[in-house]
Amino acid sequence: MLFILFGTVCLFLGYVLYSRLAERIFLPYSNPTPAYSKRDGVDFIPMPTLKNHLIELLNIAGTGPIFGALMGAKWGPVAFLWVIFGCILGGAIHDYISGMMSMRNGGRSLSNLIPQYLGKAMRYPALIFLIGVLIISCAMLAKSACELLMQLTGVDFMVWMVVIAIYFAASAILPIDKVIGRIYPIFGILLVFMALAIIGGLVFEGYSLPPMTLDNLHPQGVEVFPDMFITIACGAVSGFHATQSTMVARCLRSERSGRSVFYGAMIVEGFIALIWVGAGLAFFPDTQSLSDALAGSGPSGVVYNICTTLLGPVGSVLAILGVIACPITSGDTAIRAVRMMIQDDRKWDTRDVKISTIITAVAIIFVFTLCLLDFQSLWYYASWMNQTMACLTLWACTAFILTIPGKKAYSMMTLFPAMFMTMVITSFIIHSNLGLSLDYDLSMVLAAILTIIPTLFFIKAAFSNRAKADSC
Repeated sequence: MLFILFGTVCLFLGYVLYSRLAERIFLPYSNPTPAYSKRDGVDFIPMPTLKNHLIELLNIAGTGPIFGALMGAKWGPVAFLWVIFGCILGGAIHDYISGMMSMRNGGRSLSNLIPQYLGKAMRYPALIFLIGVLIISCAMLAKSACELLMQLTGVDFMVWMVVIAIYFAASAILPIDKVIGRIYPIFGILLVFMALAIIGGLVFEGYSLPPMTLDNLHPQGVEVFPDMFITIACGAVSGFHATQSTMVARCLRSERSGRSVFYGAMIVEGFIALIWVGAGLAFFPDTQSLSDALAGSGPSGVVYNICTTLLGPVGSVLAILGVIACPITSGDTAIRAVRMMIQDDRKWDTRDVKISTIITAVAIIFVFTLCLLDFQSLWYYASWMNQTMACLTLWACTAFILTIPGKKAYSMMTLFPAMFMTMVITSFIIHSNLGLSLDYDLSMVLAAILTIIPTLFFIKAAFSNRAKADSC
């Protein structure tokens, strides 16, 4: 378990050191925050830092750092490195800058920020794309929770769907401090406790990790790059997070707490993912056994098996909370984000209950419809769409930093992750049998070209802005 300890130390140092460097982008702090300047009693509500941190954690986590980490463990110990360095250098920066970027722009949603910094032509493509990803993600989360609830209780699937739909509506429409602000901190603490209990169970039961190796141990020989970087999103880099950090940005009392809320929550999620990668590798004798278990009972079944074996009755309760409560509490904020994006785009008052109800109802109908369909093939693309969202956000963050006088050098902190994620998403869709199915080496060359093109535009923009500044 030493590598989990090493990873934990790295994540802690990333928060202590690297986040401090990122924080310099926003010094001196600006006041008041949107929570006060736009206070509306619905979305813009100042809340304590700890509560915002736990809400952000549960918003971005759900089952992502559990399911994704288990599936990523099929590649072997190399998955640890992506979680550690992806989180510190990519995911946490992605979440922090997007959240602070929103705060500096009056709490705007991601769908507003992308066209603001990447061009007006991105307005509707970004809005449609983001809403689509959120709806698909919400449907998959709701469906998995309903199916497990049906198995545990014997109550019909449709009954649970109606119950969850009612909860989604209430959570998306009511003021953020009424539902989300009250229950999310509790489930956020439980999510961390679940991870700590798992690592404790592995240690006390005498489980051990396989030797550290960079070799590809995937049973089917699937490439580490880019496939593993698509599979493990939450815990490393995830575009869904930016839709949530821009939501929580409306509730911070001070910009000073942004580092703890945005960067810090992602570090905690990375820690959770680190433990579940370790659980997948330690609990099963080899990656073939892990792969067979995932294929046989799905991620939910594997989580339940690990929890009950290691922790007994307590583990079964934690597993149920993990695979039911967490998906639901990520699905509701996805619907809320959809509602906020549409209202922001149309400049509709968030206090208009009628408008909020109509938007929420339509979004839930789409979710409900998808849950009744066999959309497994569509879901295969969801992870790629999620990472594409992260890529767009990182490019927008880079453009945003370039607009801040005296801070342009800090744009490297988002530029390099943006380049990396561009390489990931383009090479995946070109090489994968879900895309063009081209030769692997050719795919890497084409992806590199497609990565270099936007990079050159940004470098040109950076030097152009510098030249203008020097001439003034």
